[in-house]
This record gives sequence, C-alpha cells and structure tokens, in this order.
Amino acid sequence: MDAEEQISQGLLAPSQEFLASVKVFPLIPYLKRDVINTIDSPLSWEQLTASDINFAVVRPLVTKYARLRNMAIVYACMVVRSYFLAQSGSDLAHAGVMYSRATLCEIMALKLLSHFASSKIQLVAVLTTLWCPLAGAPDDVIEEVKDAIGGGDEYVDDPQCAIEMAIATKAKTFLASAIVQSVVTDMYNGRIIVSIAGNRSMVPDNYKRRAIMLYDPRTAPMLDHYRLRVPRYSAILHFVNIAALLAVFLACIWTQDVSHVTLWESVFLVFAIAFTLQEYTASKEYGWAIYIANIWNVFDTSFVTIFLGYLVLRVKGLWDDDAKMSQLAFDLLACGCCVLAPRLAFYAISNNVVVLTLRAMIAELIFFIGIAAVCFSGILLTLYTLASGTWKMRDIAWLMVQIWFGSTYLSFGQAKSFHPVFGPILMTCFAALSGTLLLTILISILSNTAARIDANATQEFLFQCTVSTIQGVKSDALFSYQPPFNILAFVILKPASYILSPRSLHSANVFLIRLTSFPVLIAIARYERLLASEQRLRESGKGATRGLYHSIPRHIKNMPFVDYFVGSKSADLYEAIFEVEDSRDFDLFDDSEEDEFSLRSPSGHEDSVSSPILEPRRHKRSASLSKKSQSQPPRTRKVSALPPLSEPSGTGKILHLNTSTPFTKLFSQRFDHPSSAPPVEMLPDVTNMDKLDSSVKRIEALLEDCRELPVCKLKDEMKELQDRQARIENILLALTRGMRHETEILRHNI
Repeated sequence: MDAEEQISQGLLAPSQEFLASVKVFPLIPYLKRDVINTIDSPLSWEQLTASDINFAVVRPLVTKYARLRNMAIVYACMVVRSYFLAQSGSDLAHAGVMYSRATLCEIMALKLLSHFASSKIQLVAVLTTLWCPLAGAPDDVIEEVKDAIGGGDEYVDDPQCAIEMAIATKAKTFLASAIVQSVVTDMYNGRIIVSIAGNRSMVPDNYKRRAIMLYDPRTAPMLDHYRLRVPRYSAILHFVNIAALLAVFLACIWTQDVSHVTLWESVFLVFAIAFTLQEYTASKEYGWAIYIANIWNVFDTSFVTIFLGYLVLRVKGLWDDDAKMSQLAFDLLACGCCVLAPRLAFYAISNNVVVLTLRAMIAELIFFIGIAAVCFSGILLTLYTLASGTWKMRDIAWLMVQIWFGSTYLSFGQAKSFHPVFGPILMTCFAALSGTLLLTILISILSNTAARIDANATQEFLFQCTVSTIQGVKSDALFSYQPPFNILAFVILKPASYILSPRSLHSANVFLIRLTSFPVLIAIARYERLLASEQRLRESGKGATRGLYHSIPRHIKNMPFVDYFVGSKSADLYEAIFEVEDSRDFDLFDDSEEDEFSLRSPSGHEDSVSSPILEPRRHKRSASLSKKSQSQPPRTRKVSALPPLSEPSGTGKILHLNTSTPFTKLFSQRFDHPSSAPPVEMLPDVTNMDKLDSSVKRIEALLEDCRELPVCKLKDEMKELQDRQARIENILLALTRGMRHETEILRHNI
C-alpha cells in the first residue's frame, strides 16, 4: 500500500510495516550508474543548475526516479553523494569530476524531495525515517558487505535518516532549502512530534514508538515527558545547566584547598561528571561526525577535556599528598573558564556571523599550526644537535615560537649560541620563512575562510540549526534527564536494562523523568496552554480592537505620535484590500468584446458582425458565476451600431460596409450587388477610382522607400568591404612578388 493511500485512510504517517517493506539498496547502484554516465566533466553548482543543463540532464533523472514514489530516494541520493565525496578525496586526478557528481546528487535530492511535499507528515517521514542501506539487498550482497567490513550484524544494521546523511556529507544547500527548513523549524518548535529511535544509546528505550503527528497542547497530557526532547526547550535547559555549572565552577575556584576537598568542589565534581556523561552520551548516539559539526559541542568537548585532566591530577595529588600536583590541577581547571564563559555568552549571539567565522578560522589555524610544526621539526632537531647540550629541546621550541610570532630579533641574538657558522644561517632562514612566507599564507587562508563564511552565512547558520535540531529529537533515555539527575538515571536504568523487560524499563524511565523533571514539565505545559489561549484571545479580540480604534476621533488618529505607534490608516486599508477575497466577476475583460475584437477589420474600427454561431461562446459562464447572475439583473447584450451586410430598402439600393481599403470597397460593390439592382450601380464611381489610383501610388512610394532600408545599405557596405579586401590581397600579393624578386637578385649577386 502506498504511503499516500495510508494517509488518505486516516493514518498520520506511514506504518512501520510499510517503511520496513521499502527497498533502499536497489536505488543506490542505479543512482551511481546514472550519475556516472551523466557527468564526465567538472561542473560547478551554477552550471548544474543552469537552464540548459537542468532541462537536458537534471530533469530527466529526477522524473525517472520520481515515478518510483520510493520514500527512501532522498536518503539514497545522500548515500551516493557520500561515495563520490570519498572518491574525490582519494582520487585527486578526478576530484573535480567526483565533486560535480556529488553536487548532482544533492540537486537531485532537493528536487525529488519536492515530490513528497503534498503532505507535511509524509515530508517529515521522508526526512526523519531511519533507513538501512542494505534494505532490499540480496543475501549474497549482505554477506559480501559483512566480509568487507569485517563485522557482524551490529555493524551492518546502522540506519540513519536523510537529514543525518545530509549533515554527514555537508549538503548545506540542501539543508538550507525552504522545504527542508520548514520541517526543521516545526521540529525545533515542537509543532511536529518526531521520535527517532536510538541505535547506539547508553540506555535504549525504544519500546513505545510514537508516530509522526502534529502536536496540539489542548489535547496533550499535562506531564508530557516527550516535550523535554523538543529542541527549543532542550536548548533553554542546556543553557540553564551551563549557567549553573559556571556558577559552581567559580565557587570551586574561589574556595579551593589543595589539602582536602571542599563542599563547593564536591558540588562541582557532581555537576561536572553529569555534564561529561551528557556529552559522552550525545557523542555516542549522534556519531562523532554529526556531534562535532555543532559549534557549541566544540566548546563543551574542550571543557570536558580540561575537566578530565584536572580530575586525574587532583586524584593523583590527593593520593600522594602532593600539594604541587593539586595546585597544578586547580591551575589547569582555571583554564576551563576560557571555554565555559564564552560558551554561555555566545548563546545570546548565536545567530551572529562572527561566531560562525571564528569557529572556522580556529579550525584552519590549528590545522595550519600542525603543518608548520611538522615542517620546522627538522630545524628544531638540527639546532638541538648543534647546541651540544647547551640548549634544551623545550627552550629551543619556545624560542622558535617567539620568532614565529614576531620576535625576530631573538633569532639574531641567540644564533651564535648554537653554532658560530650554521647557527646564524639556520636562524635567518627560519625567521624569513616563518615571519614572511608562513604568515602571509596564514593570513590569506584565514581571509578566504572569513570571506567564504560571510558569503554563505545563511547556509552556515541554517546548517548549525539543523544539527542542533536533529540532535534534540534522538530518543536516548538519558537525554530527558537534566544534570545531575542523569547520573541517578544512569546508575538505576543501566543495570535495570539487563534485567527488566522493554515495557517495564519504559515504565520505570517515564516515572523517573516525571519525578525528576516535575517542575519543568508543569512550566512547559502551562506555557503552551497559555500561548494557545492567548492566540485564541488575539483572534477573538481583533474585532474589538479594531472597533476601539475606529471610535477614536479622526483628529487624534491623524496626530503624528499616534500614527507612529498605532499605524497608518492607508496601510490598514491596503492590508484589508488584500485580506478580502472576492470571487465575483467584475467583467473587466468580456469574452464578447474579445470575440468582437478578433473579428474587427484591419483599420481598427468596430466593423464586426453579429453572428449566431458566436452567440454561445459570448455568453458562456461558469456554474459559480451563473448562480450569482441569477440574483443580479441580466446584462444588456451589446449590439453593433453598424448595419448588416445587406438590408432591403424601399429604393432597392444596397448599403455597403464603410471599409477603409479601396480593394475592399471595389470587390464589395461587385459581389454584393443583387441581380434586381440597376446595372449602372455595379460600376465603380469616379471618386473610388481616384482613391484606388492614389492607393496604388502610395504602395509604389512605399516600395521605393524599402529600397533605402538598412538591409539594402548593409548589402552595399558588404560589397564595398569585399572590394576593399580584394584590393588589399592584390597589394599583398604584389609586395610578396617584389620581395621574392629582390631575394633572388641578392642570391645571384652573392
């Protein structure tokens, strides 16, 4: 049964049986083959989306696969895109072609997704359903894949959704499209309930799978624990947790004691361990590629690393009763404020392009420093060898860092201390390379990165929003607990998962969530119901507010101060005009007038004739308009003021059409004359003959003018150019002959 048929029968989303029957694997080789056969040269995004290539290449492929109505086609396009991206990184000779093929896969995914946009629930299902790439594959293919990766069923059964694959392949244009962002926005705000099953959860709770549905706060339960996974609320709760962690962190630093553990240090340890457990659970569930793609997770991972270093040093210092080691642990912990405080501050300016640019530039800087360290490791070893024990390796490295960041004079002052001959040469070369070439390259790289992020700031921001949204709807049981209660849930539920049945584990999980998050659930429920009631209040009070505004005297409404805050009356008028929907026919363009215009003479006068054959077409109306015409008076039929072609008269004379061309008048007088009329009236008048002669002369004058048109002039100019070209060729030929003659004379004389 097709997904659209299921939705039409009342199901909110395709059933699990239908999704399990969807074949995914057959799509992948077909897509790969078609893309390879289509793209054989490097093409950019602009070239692939141009009108000619779009109609000749992209649209036939999209039409071919859209006929399948396979809901996994978008996911399959992203899987094939990941293959071409991997090939572009390993095969540098064909990197441009492979990247163009990956771009084509992204374009196809975007266009194929629009074929499922008729139903919002179906669109969400296409993007968020977990697909297994080996679904529908033969058994021998599955065995070959298992042998290739060297793992069991747990490595083969690793489903992902289309959005996760788009994030992993960095299909930012696809994710920033309007159709994808409409789904992401509804998921972020909680208007659509999506529950993605966790396959790598610390405490899996997939017993009760909720179908995709629209959320209505008026019918939802008061303690709805699923609302804790709404990305909008989870982001706010995460901000509160980091604020509490920062407060406890500062209290721990201010009350530190190297000899024993204080109260605030104990509280900080609990919060920090809970925060570490939360981040580890997230990285394990999402996968490292998707987890680290979020800019805030980089800050969180840095703080977790600092905390783990502090914990190891602190435990070692207390175990050995070493005050210096404990002091070093607190010094290392103090460095965590460099990460934790900006993490809290950047939450308020998360939409700023500076934050996105800073993250990309830091990544480029770290990568560049690593390459530079490898390049200059040879100079470091050479200087250490030449120093013959007078310099330590650490001191030489620190001296090189100082020289790299601008202290060039140190290289000349300490050069001879390494070696009287080779020391100055090596230090001069290092100062020139590091201070001139490397810094110039670094500035260029960072400038290009900043320009690229600024040019694609919207895509970068929407990419980050998509990553944070898809991370918030994962269904790991520990995601619904706020630190430090997640430690309690982990201690209770992790051992219980090996003992209890899935249903009992689900019941225990729901009970613990509602118990530990009771105030939060009440606040969310009250906020959503209040928001829904305020929306109804705004809708009902709109008319009352408008009536109150109209009751204000005109001279008060026209005051500049009131007009600025209340709004202009003309703006309200324009808005009201477009809000009114009127389907009545105002007869601005009448069909009968169009028919009359098509029957007019070339002169433009209304010489059309009323024909009984055209009457049904003139008065043809739709059924909706005919009902309205019954209540309105019938429109009077427009009758031409001209007489008919022939009208009997008492004198027996013929009335002719008042046409403008003499030929029309001549032939109308000849063929429209009845046999009963006198033969004298069949001959044309002298005045008509004069008009005919004048018309003939006018046509002859027009023909003479046509000879002077630019076309004739162009022909003359082309003929003149040909003559000039012939003369130039003759001159060149004569010169060539003269030069040959002179050459022969010179050879003869020699």
